[in-house]
Amino acid sequence: MAWPDDTIRGVDLGIEYAKRLHGESEAMIGALETLVRAETPSEDLAACAAGADVVSALAEALLGDPGEAVEVEGRRHLRWRWDPAPGRPSVALLGHYDTVWPAGTLARWPFQVDEARGTATGPGCFDMKAGIVQLLHAVAVLDDRSGVEILLSCDEELGSQTSRVLIEDLGRRSAAALVFEGSAGGALKIGRKGTGMYRIGVHGRAAHAGLEPEKGINALTELAHLLLAVGPVARPEVGTTVTATLAGGGTASNVVPAEAWMEVDVRVAEPGEADRVDAEILALRPTVPGASLSITGGPNRPPLPVSATAAVYARATAMAARLGLERLDGVSVGGGSDGNFTAAVGCPTLDGLGAVGDGAHAEGEWVDLRAMPERAALVALLIDDLRAQN
Repeated sequence: MAWPDDTIRGVDLGIEYAKRLHGESEAMIGALETLVRAETPSEDLAACAAGADVVSALAEALLGDPGEAVEVEGRRHLRWRWDPAPGRPSVALLGHYDTVWPAGTLARWPFQVDEARGTATGPGCFDMKAGIVQLLHAVAVLDDRSGVEILLSCDEELGSQTSRVLIEDLGRRSAAALVFEGSAGGALKIGRKGTGMYRIGVHGRAAHAGLEPEKGINALTELAHLLLAVGPVARPEVGTTVTATLAGGGTASNVVPAEAWMEVDVRVAEPGEADRVDAEILALRPTVPGASLSITGGPNRPPLPVSATAAVYARATAMAARLGLERLDGVSVGGGSDGNFTAAVGCPTLDGLGAVGDGAHAEGEWVDLRAMPERAALVALLIDDLRAQN
């Protein structure tokens, strides 16, 4: 996009933001490469801590502030706060720097830029390291940061178990929350399903599979019954899905398996469905004589309803028009985010303000590099607009 050279500050600050950020395009690509090269798989605490140092260094270069490290159960979350001016509301900016990609992924799938297409690819670029770059550049361009608070967590991909309290507290003290998850096709997330996660363990008894299998209690046989039992718990007609996603069991090919397990992913569009599904999963009972079950987990994120996003979405579409951008579509999706938590505590929330691209959690995820300064400018203008609301 090209913006007029004769734009006068005070006539349209948003256009000035856009011009300044457009001039930062190369720096944004460089920052994205730096973050992608710092692999941060959620399960690897040491890698996440090293990644936090990289994020802090980038923030210090852009904002003059490396942020505050908030340690929770060995996990390092990052926070920046600028006290609000008297009579002005606060705006929360939420993101995460952990990814689903295991350490070593870069060796076979390095960060790459396709200059002809104006795109970049690499593990975690879309979900959501480009969003972090856009967030930091948007805040850097603001002349006044009062009332802005940033929280970048390192366990979002695991359900935000250690960062949830931080996120909910931030939502309670903020007038609005902006979430920097990726934006497939440029659309903003105006609704998200709630999520639940379960692990079901099956406990049987081992025996020699050739000499005396009748003395065993086959945990895999019980697991097969369970795999068939969890499917009917879903109610797709109201948006509830219940999906077995991982399973395993046994110790050797000639041993009746004494242990087996499965993990179950739950998505709900209606709040009451989470309780129903939870009750039905906890009520599962073994069918193989002598087998027993252990069930852990439960509802995680509540749904993010369209009613919680409507007001901020309206402001965002108005700011996009002011910048001369195409109208922002709004979509409801099955995936959850930390925006589900802020909405649940009563904070108006808008998600999908991060990278434009596609392929979250998939090999080949990619980012539209040309959209990065535009999205950062939109966020900067939206922050100003939200802080001006009374």
